[in-house]
Amino acid sequence: MQDDTAHLLVIDDDTRLRDLLQRYLSEQGFRVTTATDAADARAKLRSLTFDLLVVDIMMPGESGLSLTRTLREQSEVPILLLTAMSEAGDRIEGLSSGADDYLSKPFEPQELVLRINAILRRIRPPLEIGADHCVSFGQFSFDPQREELRRGTDAVRLTAAEASLLKALARRPGNALSRDELIAESPVIANLRTVDVQMARLRRKIEDNPRFPRYLQTVRGIGYALMLD
Repeated sequence: MQDDTAHLLVIDDDTRLRDLLQRYLSEQGFRVTTATDAADARAKLRSLTFDLLVVDIMMPGESGLSLTRTLREQSEVPILLLTAMSEAGDRIEGLSSGADDYLSKPFEPQELVLRINAILRRIRPPLEIGADHCVSFGQFSFDPQREELRRGTDAVRLTAAEASLLKALARRPGNALSRDELIAESPVIANLRTVDVQMARLRRKIEDNPRFPRYLQTVRGIGYALMLD
């Protein structure tokens, strides 16, 4: 469950996608308001306060880029752009307009949630789970204090590096941590390459299909995140 105090405004002229995002993000614990275009969004921004905007670039009338530029002149509200364009120049233009992140269509809904969380983490203190709080996902439970992973009642052996990595991720489930952050929180992990190697090993112990992980996910351009059920 994500931070249920975060209020998102989803701006997209595609009715089907807008409704899908509203439903999915609501299921993840966010408060979600939608707008059909830039004019509708401006009206709602005048009467409501939002923690983050999800803005489609290609809209009739005023584009998402134009809306982002003008909003940035008067507000620091985080903005994540959605677009079917994926060329490097398009990404640069989107970020240059003042957006905090840029996600190309088609995308996995979970990646959108992870990117939203990553943005929110940068602007507010992260929700951290205490060192004595067990975390459950799928058939597994992890005790950070004992650095003990169990599958049902069976113990799963972890190396010191694997346990350290899982402990760092388990403190902030659903939030993407960069490799540098993981190194800072995992004293037995020495470098960026070690993070990737240990993650691959950890996935083999947890995931049904390590090539398509469900719980230990890669967040493109950021790092890794532990996703709970």
